[in-house]
Amino acid sequence: MSGTRRQARRWIEQDPDPRTREELEALLAAWDEDPAAAAELRARFAGQLAFGTAGLRAELGGGPMRMNRVVVAQAAAGLAAFLLRSPDEEAPTAAPPDRLRSSPLVVVGYDGRESSDVFARDAAEVLAGAGIRVSLLPRALPTPVLAFCVRHLDAAAGVMITASHNPPRDNGMKVYLGGADGGSQIVPPADAEIAAAIARVAKGSVADLPRSGGIEVLGEGVVDAYVEAAARAAGPEAAGAGGIRVAYTAMHGVGLATLRRAFAAAGLREPLVVPEQAEPDAAFPTLVFPNPEEPGALDLATAFATAHAADLVVANDPDADRLAVAVPDATAPGGWRRLTGNDVGLLLGWEAAAAAATRGDEEPRAMLASSLVSSPGLAAIAEHHGLGHVETLTGFKWISRVPGLVFGYEEALGYLVNPDRVRDKDGISAAVRFVALAGRWRAAGYSVDEALDALAERIGGTASGQVSIRVDDLDEIVRLTDRLRAEPPAAIAGRAVVRAVDRLADAEHAADLLRYDLEDGSRVIVRPSGTEPKLKAYLDARSEEGTGRERRAAAAAIVVELERSVRELLGC
Repeated sequence: MSGTRRQARRWIEQDPDPRTREELEALLAAWDEDPAAAAELRARFAGQLAFGTAGLRAELGGGPMRMNRVVVAQAAAGLAAFLLRSPDEEAPTAAPPDRLRSSPLVVVGYDGRESSDVFARDAAEVLAGAGIRVSLLPRALPTPVLAFCVRHLDAAAGVMITASHNPPRDNGMKVYLGGADGGSQIVPPADAEIAAAIARVAKGSVADLPRSGGIEVLGEGVVDAYVEAAARAAGPEAAGAGGIRVAYTAMHGVGLATLRRAFAAAGLREPLVVPEQAEPDAAFPTLVFPNPEEPGALDLATAFATAHAADLVVANDPDADRLAVAVPDATAPGGWRRLTGNDVGLLLGWEAAAAAATRGDEEPRAMLASSLVSSPGLAAIAEHHGLGHVETLTGFKWISRVPGLVFGYEEALGYLVNPDRVRDKDGISAAVRFVALAGRWRAAGYSVDEALDALAERIGGTASGQVSIRVDDLDEIVRLTDRLRAEPPAAIAGRAVVRAVDRLADAEHAADLLRYDLEDGSRVIVRPSGTEPKLKAYLDARSEEGTGRERRAAAAAIVVELERSVRELLGC
């Protein structure tokens, strides 16, 4: 019997889930006759699912390279070992305070994806069996609620079962740390320490892990507290926003109930809800990919908005940590245009910076933060208002840790608008804030699009775009990036590359990222996605000629040229 088949047999013996046991049994039975089954089984046992962006994420299925009940139990036991380690153990990291070590609290949440509730219960029971105090959220809720609870309950850690906007067959586990980490997602060296602890657990059987049903199921009070915090994010602008008609889609996720309550608490008009996508549905039947960035993802919402004469379309992804906004545009297909993540981020960032400058925040200095693939416009906003700006590695695990942070965002529709309460992107608080601002702008006589024009007059016109290549074989991404490193472009879209940066060579903050600064101030960044099998190219341009509208149009025209050239460069 091959090593793979022996591994599969041992796995089946410890697997508590009859569905994944039967799945693996079927692959084993077909091993000799079906090469595809043998290849699938080898892929599932090719290693151990590694911690990536703040935790685990993969397709559902049996085996150590898929998301399943065994992997979740191993991860929970590894996290428990990390939290309960002795202070004198090697490689200490930012740990919970001493007063928490004796009986640390972990909050566990879950979304509406397939098996999320089961995985959450498994994680909670294994953590409790290890001696951890565990509080389970009362039902399927948005990821920002879990992130809020880590700070609100002064927890040592938080675990969220979600795959956010990934394809329907995926699920995952995100980990947050309290104490000195302030409720942010894990970063090195904690991720490596937890991964090492998981690897030690994986040498045994999860059937031998102690479990406990001594788990506190939290009441509605924690959701009430989150809703109150989200409503406060609206600011004074909410008073004039009651007339804004919002068409909202939850994209078959868990955002609707919480967003509806946050709107009501902020004094905003109740949203008009796209009925086909209102309730959680793990099959995501109306979507190819449950990601508001994907082409066509907002088609139902925009058609609904037209039929109901809405002023804005607002969308959350399935776990409601991201926000998409679309505005009326007679020139766009269907009469609606989705704003880019940079559009929304710069509008929110301008208002946050203006408020911080008015307060005169000094200790610590008020800071704005954005990922290194987001628009350079946020740095210009910070400079305009005399604030600081930090460009971080991608991911809110980095953005959320900037000292003095008043606002942070990432172009992939993520916005951190309430850093005192939630140290992660928060699609619900951001929606409340954006709709409140839209109400203020309308009361002053201009639209969201005209607000972007006004911003361009202050800091210059900016435009961004993206080229995304989805692959079936991750080695294809390696081949493409290797080719760019071996043969870097001298020019893109007829513009000379004046500086090329390979972040893999950065000893302090290494990242698989290539950046090309062009002679006219434009920029192209190429990197693999952190959560999906994609290679992405991020395009940014800027113009300071003419009116705000003319500046934006000029920058957008440059982005079109960059996109055409980058597609040729990448062969897509």
